[in-house]
Amino acid sequence: MTNLSPQIVSFAIACNSEPMSRIQPSPASSIDGFYISIVVSTFLMGSSFIAGKILLQQGFSPMILVGWRFFVAALATLPLVFLHSRQLVAALFPPQAGLRDASLVILIGLLQTAAVMGLLFWAMQHVSASTAAILLFTNPIWVVLFGRVFHGEPLRSARLAGLLLGFAGVALALGISPAAFSHETSVTGEIIGLASALCWAIATLVNKRAALPFNSWALSFWQMMIGALAILILAYGNGLRWPDSVTAVQWGWFLWLAIPASTGSFGLWFVALSKGGAARASGFLFLAPLFTVVLAYFILDSSVSWTQAAGGLLICLALWLINRD
Repeated sequence: MTNLSPQIVSFAIACNSEPMSRIQPSPASSIDGFYISIVVSTFLMGSSFIAGKILLQQGFSPMILVGWRFFVAALATLPLVFLHSRQLVAALFPPQAGLRDASLVILIGLLQTAAVMGLLFWAMQHVSASTAAILLFTNPIWVVLFGRVFHGEPLRSARLAGLLLGFAGVALALGISPAAFSHETSVTGEIIGLASALCWAIATLVNKRAALPFNSWALSFWQMMIGALAILILAYGNGLRWPDSVTAVQWGWFLWLAIPASTGSFGLWFVALSKGGAARASGFLFLAPLFTVVLAYFILDSSVSWTQAAGGLLICLALWLINRD
């Protein structure tokens, strides 16, 4: 993963635009919807690291970039909320939503946007971007283990083996070696990187079990807006500012980062979460860094080693084990 500052819109709208009373999707269509949503979501997540690296290399502040990225992404979600429900205010403020629901939405926003991204960048002040990446993408392991420990969810040996293989595959795909965790790195940064993954895992489990009265796009809006405002308050409070001069190309990369790579990826992530469950959806997060490696090869002229290719094969095997009946 690179120094990042934790779509196919028509498909997501088509999957969610009809009331359940009118259309009852078959199990097969639900499974297809899950796979399409999760693959597109992880591809867009992977592309965000490329856009983020380019902008950071050109002098953008990480916290400012993350904050405005998710602020714009949240605003871009509003038309999708309207298209989904045709009643924007009712979708964002459901009459049945109580104080408990509002508190959980704030918690998810602070965890999945503000905490995950904030901790990730804090970790990268102490460790390399690749080390921070591998720590962040241990998230699926924590989701499954927490689900087992705290909720008694079943943990088949094949799924556990798949998660461990996926972790190893991400490490190989990103070029991680054992020395990456010991040579010129800080234990503090490694702990912070793990905390980022834990925040994402907790947010995933909270969202899955909360039974919130929000559709996927409305929840995506609140999650991104709450996290963006928290990050921007911290950033501007510490004297950080948006660059005085931004070129057209930089605006293009920023808009890609904010809309397809944020609005699209997070919205489809919630769709996939609702269709496939927390453990299965989180298992596919291993695809995101794989997409990053592939995109870096074509866009950043990065080479793909045999080690990275082997990592990709391990990820494919891991996904097969995670989702094998």
